[in-house]
Formats: sequence, C-alpha cells, structure tokens
Amino acid sequence: MSLVVVGTIGIDTVETPTSRRENILGGSASYFAYAASYFTRVSLVGVVGTDFPDNYRKLLAARNIDLAGMEVADGQTFRWTGKYHENMNDRDTLDVRLNVFGKFDPKVPAADRECSFLFLANGAPAIQAKVLKQMKKRPKFVAADTMNLWIETAREELDNLLKEVDALVINDSEARLYTDQRELLRAGRELLKKGPKTIIIKKGEHGALIVSKDGNFSIPAYPLEEVIDPTGAGDTFAGGIMGYLASQNSTDHKTLRRAVAYGVVVASFTCEDFSFDRLERTKREEIDKRYRELMEMVAIPD
Repeated sequence: MSLVVVGTIGIDTVETPTSRRENILGGSASYFAYAASYFTRVSLVGVVGTDFPDNYRKLLAARNIDLAGMEVADGQTFRWTGKYHENMNDRDTLDVRLNVFGKFDPKVPAADRECSFLFLANGAPAIQAKVLKQMKKRPKFVAADTMNLWIETAREELDNLLKEVDALVINDSEARLYTDQRELLRAGRELLKKGPKTIIIKKGEHGALIVSKDGNFSIPAYPLEEVIDPTGAGDTFAGGIMGYLASQNSTDHKTLRRAVAYGVVVASFTCEDFSFDRLERTKREEIDKRYRELMEMVAIPD
C-alpha cells in the first residue's frame, strides 16, 4: 500500500567523542524513507537546494524511493551540525541553517494525494497540517513526529494537529515536557486525550513504549556492542514502523507491536555507522534475522 513521508532532507556535520564527519546526508524524511523502503515503496516529499549532491539523490533512488516530490529550490539545503556527549545519548546542536527549508511550502504530488499511509516527519505543526489538507481523502493511517521546539513555541497548532492524526511519535523527554508528567505511561495517557489513538514513545537505548486504547506495549532496544552515530535512529525507527504497517495494510494492535519491533531493529543498524553508511550495506535478510534475535531475547520460555 502507498506510503508518503513529508519532512526535511538535509546535510549534516556530526561530531562524536571519537570522530567527526562533515557534509553527510541527513534529514528526518530521508532517514524515514530509507528505512521504510525495506518494507514497501515510499514517496519522499521535501525540498533541497541547488547544492544538494547528486550522489545523495542516487543513494535514495537506489532504494526505489519515489523522489517526484523532492523539490529543488534556489539556495542552500537545510544543514544541521551536532556534537554528541560521551554517553552517546545526549547531544548539543551547534548550528542549524534552515536555508530553503525555511520557506518550504510542501506540494504533495497528485499521484500521492490518495495514499493509504502518511507520515508527517518533524516540522512546524502548521506545515504538517497543510500537508493533511492536500489529501484527496483521509489516509487509512496518519502518524506525526514532533520536537520540543514546537511543544514550546507552537503548542496550540500542535494540539490542533493531534486531533487529526492516528498516532504520535515522540521521545521520552518531549512527552514529559508536553504533558508535565514524569512517568511515561501517565504521559502517554495524557497525550491520548489530545486525539491520537496511539502514542509511540521513543526511549533511545532503552527501546520504546506504545500507549494506546487497545493496550500498552514495551520493547527494549536491540543491544549493540558499539554505537558509532545515533543520528537518524529515531527517524529510521518511525520508518520501520510505518513501512511495515503499509506492507501489511493493517494497523491493528498486534501488527503495530510487530511494526515497533521492526522499527527498533532498523534503528539499530543506523547507529552502527555515520549517516546512511550502515543502512546502505544492510539487506532485508539481515533485518529479519535481527528481528528474530530480538524476539528470542524478549521471549519467556513456557
């Protein structure tokens, strides 16, 4: 079934305690689309500048990602620079340049306006809502991501958006900020009151939590011996979830649990190298193998 993602396509500079990489492919929608493409065909809607490297376009196209909605505007591509702390969980944003994304007016291609699955990657709630209004019919499943910036500066618009979506993907600190609740289960339940049927809370190295009207579910992260660069892990997590749901054309609670497990697995590959380097080497068979390993880790024998 058709899946569309709208969000940032960017160029990152990332510094970790042991290394630094400059001008590498980034962006929430880019990571999402790459992860989702392991499960289904996905259309990517975003904007890049005239400086966007052709090899990055080819990297995305090689995964059979539909780039018809990737606009090229005069100017520079969105850029982000970040530095990770020793624990590789916390990071400082050193520089953000919106560039052409600052004037991004998303235009969903006509062929994608009847999509069944839609993901509104992190962005201004007003822009996310504008995308929804372009749909010819209400998608079967709409999910959105957000961040502390919008919680603090555009709460009313975000509240209005949540009335229109089926699921919210949010990290643990953002869930606490949004609800003023310390315990994540309580925070999830507060967020359900805003409209979504499902809240998916990202907990980094501690996995993820689903809070929904159909039941709750918690799963650990796939354990890694070494984390090289966690940039994009949350976006590939969401891409794995939505890609799997679209491939099954189902959003029931049982399928959603499997989807979250697949999201955790795809995110683990992202962390094993900078940018898309590990994902580019990853085969679907590796994802399925790691998924089975994760299921064995959490299973309790009779």
